[in-house]
Amino acid sequence: MAVIIPITLILTPIIEIAVFIALGGEIGIWNTITLIVITAIIGAWLLKTQGLTTLRRAQESLDRHIFPVTELFDGICLLVAGILLLTPGFVTDLMGFLLFIPPARIALRAWLWAALCRTENACFWKNNEASSFSQNTSNRNETIDGRFREVKSEKEAPDIDENTIDK
Repeated sequence: MAVIIPITLILTPIIEIAVFIALGGEIGIWNTITLIVITAIIGAWLLKTQGLTTLRRAQESLDRHIFPVTELFDGICLLVAGILLLTPGFVTDLMGFLLFIPPARIALRAWLWAALCRTENACFWKNNEASSFSQNTSNRNETIDGRFREVKSEKEAPDIDENTIDK
């Protein structure tokens, strides 16, 4: 994984320059520049419309007391798509436009979820209990020892004296 990022940062500009040269030779420099500007404008419009829709869906989820995981993932995808579309280049524009397509985001989310499930250190919370993705069951039978005390709201709480304070 650590090798993929530097290779991507090196290869992306090289590929973009090659596409610029090839496309500029076919349709001309001004048409190429016009296409770059048009894709940036379309990307900004898509980011605004889909971003507001995603924000509205997130607010609706929060109103129903549901954590908006899907909406947060979609928001991150839209942010990355906006950055890719504002970056000059047709390859980055293609990747950005793909992130604006909801089925592509669903496929990416499923792929990332499957990749996360394959890791040993990943866990998730469901019904206030942590669950592990790992197949290792040796740590599931551990007992956690601890102390607790019940705290009541101030309306119901009796006066606290020195005998009830934990030390």
